[in-house]
Amino acid sequence: MPNKIRFSETQKFRQWWLWFILAGTKGIMGFLIVTQAMYGRPFGDSEWENIGLLIGFFFLLILSMLFFFLRLETKISEEGVFVRFYPIQLKFRQYKWEDIDQVYLREYSPITEYGGWGIRYSFGGSGKALNVSGKTGLQLVFKDGKKLLIGTKKQEDLVQILSVLGK
Repeated sequence: MPNKIRFSETQKFRQWWLWFILAGTKGIMGFLIVTQAMYGRPFGDSEWENIGLLIGFFFLLILSMLFFFLRLETKISEEGVFVRFYPIQLKFRQYKWEDIDQVYLREYSPITEYGGWGIRYSFGGSGKALNVSGKTGLQLVFKDGKKLLIGTKKQEDLVQILSVLGK
């Protein structure tokens, strides 16, 4: 980890529509499970369909917990850019300034360029993206031609720190 952090940002999945979909789906499945258990009305024709309902409910529960704990962490220092998507990436990934050809802020379309949010890859030449929400990101273009976009909600702070660092 770098000695002196000049910029730090942590973003989490807090979109209302995501939580609405997860809660609604779990609510429906929970209702079906309770109806089965308390009133003896089976959901499906076979025992496997009932087990599938339980497995689906627990899968959605684990998925909800994953989205709750997921966070995109970005740190910038004189050494470079450090980023991780915790808990998928346990250690920060360092991108050294000497390996970066260009760095700038840009507007992007998460759906059309990358197919959504999270750890995404573009088929249209935009490279890799790490994003949680919004449509503004820190674009890194490496000397080998590869690209990485890191989503941000702190555009003004990033512009200021990049200016201070001479980037």
